[in-house]
Amino acid sequence: MASFGWKRKIGEKVSKATSQQFEAQAADDKDLADDDDANWVHATKRRKEILLEDCVKKSKQLKDEGASLAENRRYREALHKWDEALQLTPEDATLYEMKSQVLMSLHEMFPAVHAAEMAVQRNPRSWDAWQTLGRAQLGLGEIALAIRSFQVSLHIFPMNPEVWKEDLSWARKLHEQQKATKTEAVQALAKEKDLAQESIPDYDFESDEIVAVCAAIAEKEKALSAAKTVVIVSASGTVETVTEKEDSPTTPDETLFIRAR
Repeated sequence: MASFGWKRKIGEKVSKATSQQFEAQAADDKDLADDDDANWVHATKRRKEILLEDCVKKSKQLKDEGASLAENRRYREALHKWDEALQLTPEDATLYEMKSQVLMSLHEMFPAVHAAEMAVQRNPRSWDAWQTLGRAQLGLGEIALAIRSFQVSLHIFPMNPEVWKEDLSWARKLHEQQKATKTEAVQALAKEKDLAQESIPDYDFESDEIVAVCAAIAEKEKALSAAKTVVIVSASGTVETVTEKEDSPTTPDETLFIRAR
């Protein structure tokens, strides 16, 4: 009967030198793999940076072209250029602020306010964006909102004489005129109401004159109701109107054809 001895592990058959060589090769392969991963990540980041740089460069080019068109009053073409630029750099507040100015020149106030609001959202520290927003709000008649926007612009850049002397001063003047107009309208409405109340006489329905008039009207109605008229049409076509009393009514003869009251 065969005897079974303890089996040696396979690894024990590998020489120590071979094992060390294998481990060194595995470490080199790992380093190469790590280097490949690092190179791939770096290459991806670099491609993104290059793409972003290209977008910014193209956007600036479109922005400058649009500004040149706007200076020549070619507003629609300028808007088209800036819309293309916003596709590349959607966070550029300056593009929205420039759009708002051109839209105001085209008297499109609602889009102008929207574009200025987008500029303020993207750069709340831009005093010129707040100034443009205030001007657009004035175009819509939102005087109180425009005053607030001009005040924010001055808070960011207190030394701006244009906002202080022109925009804010003009907005406050309009606000005072608006208040005065509202006050005059309220006063005129109150005056009309008072005149309307005065035009209605205040009758005393229990006075002797009113009682006498009512009594006279009642007597006249009573007299009219006491005498009644009868229209009689005979068979021959003769029409006759007869007044009858309540105590002695008129009785038509046999020739009565139609009787109408």
